[in-house]
Amino acid sequence: MDAALAPISATPLVWGGFIALILGVLALDLGVLRKRAHEVTMREAALWSAFWVLTAGLFAGGIHHFSGSEKALEFVTGYLIEKSLSLDNVFVFVLLFSAFAIPAKEQHRVLFWGILGALVMRAVFVLAGAALLARFHFILYVFGGLLVLAGLKLLLAGSEESDPSKSLPVRLLRKVLPVAPGPEGSFLVRPGGKLHATPLLLVLLAVEVCDLFFAVDSIPAVFAVTTDPFVVFTSNVFALLGLRSLYFLLASVVPRLRFLKPGLALLLVLVGLKLLLASVAPISTALSLAGVALVLAGAVGLSLLFPKEAGTPAAPPAPSAPRQAVP
Repeated sequence: MDAALAPISATPLVWGGFIALILGVLALDLGVLRKRAHEVTMREAALWSAFWVLTAGLFAGGIHHFSGSEKALEFVTGYLIEKSLSLDNVFVFVLLFSAFAIPAKEQHRVLFWGILGALVMRAVFVLAGAALLARFHFILYVFGGLLVLAGLKLLLAGSEESDPSKSLPVRLLRKVLPVAPGPEGSFLVRPGGKLHATPLLLVLLAVEVCDLFFAVDSIPAVFAVTTDPFVVFTSNVFALLGLRSLYFLLASVVPRLRFLKPGLALLLVLVGLKLLLASVAPISTALSLAGVALVLAGAVGLSLLFPKEAGTPAAPPAPSAPRQAVP
């Protein structure tokens, strides 16, 4: 049977157990391990990044043990695709925290709640996508076309920066709730008894909108590897869980990777073509994994070999549609 048409690999009990485990880890993270707001150091970010990568590796080993090597390869490939595309999120987070002047010690709290909301949105997107594919197989070709267009737009887009503080959702929130500075870590305040939003809530809303647009191509990209909702969702979850530490680890580095944007664009085009050509030239999961790794390694390697010239601004460009921070 084609891997793309493989049956669902998880029972409702497995789904519930996985979601409960993730919620427990997140509660431990915010409520115990990082209860006090502080500036995340490079060492802390590196340790957490290693932890999440190791955890994803152990999960892949569990899938291999219970569901076989093909499912494990699907998970690893989906995880690597999501991890690669999440590097684009780092560009946007840099812009957001700069535009809203969010202190370094508060950035983790914003990303925590932002990613928690993103997990919910991704779950809805994955289940909706799986339901559509189960009923209308041609949706795979629609996904493929969207991915190719997204890659081409990302490749051809200019490098002009946008101002997230002037986005439509943020402007609408300002009309509903007045904005006022608040105490450390507060999203809402009541000066004079009237409810106000804080800049922290505004940037949280922008992060959620950002991920909504990112999901437009990242979810279909994993569906190019497998239509198993459990594999698609779990690969998304592990990539998102490691996104906070990845931001603190690479925020100052990623904007300098001059070939990262073309690499991500090429990645989107390739996975789109994989979907479009699936019926005439199917590509194995192992070959897909090798291709994703080669594109990502090539983009990073070329950026290190041919860095930006001295004096070239290193400010991150705003991602192009549909991978844009705000509408």
